[in-house]
Amino acid sequence: MTITSWGRTPSAAVLFVAFFVVTTVACAAGADLGQLEKQPTNWTAISMFGAFVVGTLFITKWAAAKTKSAADFYTAGGGITGFQNGMAIAGDYMSAASFLGISAAVMVGGFDGLIYSIGFLVGWPVVTFLLAERLRNLGKFTFADVAAFRFGQTPVRVFAASGTLVVVAFYLIAQMVGAGQLIKLLFGLEYWIAVVIVGALMMVYVLFGGMTATTWVQIIKACLLLAGASFMAFMVLWNFGFSPEAMFARAVDVKTALATDAGQSKIDAATQGFSIMGPGGFIKDPISAISFGVALMFGTAGLPHILMRFFTVPNAKEARKSVLWATTWIGYFYVLTFIIGFGAIAFVLTDTQFLDPKGGLLGGGNMAAVHLAKAVGGNVFLGFISAVAFATILAVVAGLTLSGASAVSHDIYATVVKKGKADSASELRVSRITTVALGIVAVVLGIVFEKQNIAFMVSLAFAIAASANFPVLLMSVLWKDCTTRGAVIGGFLGLISSVALTIVSPAVWEATLGHPAGSALFPYASPALFSMTIGFVGIWLFSIMDHSARAAKDRGGFLSQQVRSETGIGAEGASGH
Repeated sequence: MTITSWGRTPSAAVLFVAFFVVTTVACAAGADLGQLEKQPTNWTAISMFGAFVVGTLFITKWAAAKTKSAADFYTAGGGITGFQNGMAIAGDYMSAASFLGISAAVMVGGFDGLIYSIGFLVGWPVVTFLLAERLRNLGKFTFADVAAFRFGQTPVRVFAASGTLVVVAFYLIAQMVGAGQLIKLLFGLEYWIAVVIVGALMMVYVLFGGMTATTWVQIIKACLLLAGASFMAFMVLWNFGFSPEAMFARAVDVKTALATDAGQSKIDAATQGFSIMGPGGFIKDPISAISFGVALMFGTAGLPHILMRFFTVPNAKEARKSVLWATTWIGYFYVLTFIIGFGAIAFVLTDTQFLDPKGGLLGGGNMAAVHLAKAVGGNVFLGFISAVAFATILAVVAGLTLSGASAVSHDIYATVVKKGKADSASELRVSRITTVALGIVAVVLGIVFEKQNIAFMVSLAFAIAASANFPVLLMSVLWKDCTTRGAVIGGFLGLISSVALTIVSPAVWEATLGHPAGSALFPYASPALFSMTIGFVGIWLFSIMDHSARAAKDRGGFLSQQVRSETGIGAEGASGH
């Protein structure tokens, strides 16, 4: 199947027009607004930033020439190796939330910020041992291919597309907020202009390059981010004689001094200073802690843009290898974010060049790691980290957009609307139209949620993924009595309850929608403990109550599904071993 329209290679002129429009607007706005923000234009950072954008646009041009079919667009033709895919998954996972959000959370809350690092990381064994191999053997383009393997196609794919789009929307918010704040800081732009620029660039990458461009941008960005974070952590520890104890002691002293300056008594200030070395500041009650941990742990196994990556490798062995490499790099990176967060307390909070007149961080609370880069490495390293942070956001946004577009074009259009008879060209056309729509939605939501911590915004996406996608995926693959009716009703119950509880939680109801403190209808930090339970119970209850002819067919198809999922016999383009 070849693409007859929309998929032609974009000329260099098209790509450069996109780049120059972006940079011209950025530089012009920077000149106008630089004094307003009281931030000098950092031409070193801007030149490195521009060099990265040009480089990734060339990758997109190269990838577009290789994108000839729907398989190429969605999964890079299944030609990515396990090591490459592991790096790309790590690149996908080490998002703006991980780099900017977690380091900012550690800077503010100290030890409490570790809940993000640990929660994000411990979800990987679930993916490794329960899902990675089965995903590769059962799927083609999206996780709905797996969930709907033995079920009625239309209802399951409608649910899967709904779950994917909601998770993608919440995840996109965090990335757009991080990107907007970064470019605002770097160029002196108004925030909304920065968000629009990121949305435009993201659409260029996905529209023309598909999964091949997205994968290589993620691999390059993962290497650069690991190198930059390693250097930053090294420089922080070097300043303390490679003594973590000295770094922690300095951080406690800084927090104590800041509390004293804020007018607190010496006893209260000392207590606040030492509080960063223990839990309880961010998650204030056991139920919130458990619910938050459940979201971060099981949400990993329900993220559509992560699950989609397992279809880019040639067989199940490479899928397992992908998870091994991804876990290795992600685990190492999260150790670095902890050092970076405490380093920011020591070097950023004590330096007035990084603070506004009210004592807040220039560019917002999510910019702790970016300021630390300048503190330990000067303007050149600031430029490098800024470009890498932007690459981080752009690569993740591209992957998210691609998974959302594939949900609409492959699951809804090709399978439900066209009953599996859509040609590659029309499917790709729908995918690209969806990409533009998702880009617009991402820009709007990014502007609305400007003030939120991006790590926390991602945790809400994890909660929804853990409540909707993960239960359906797990039960459809491992429980023989699961039926179409159970999967769809239970999945929608998990999805609706998680979204509803998220909206009426303090983070959205009070912090974003502006209702008075204490008025939130749901008091806990994350809905996952409740909504995931609702999802699993719904799947179980409506499956055992289902005695229809469709249910008998669903149960009868479990054996063939099990054989294929565990042996790979009949899998797309592979024997499985």
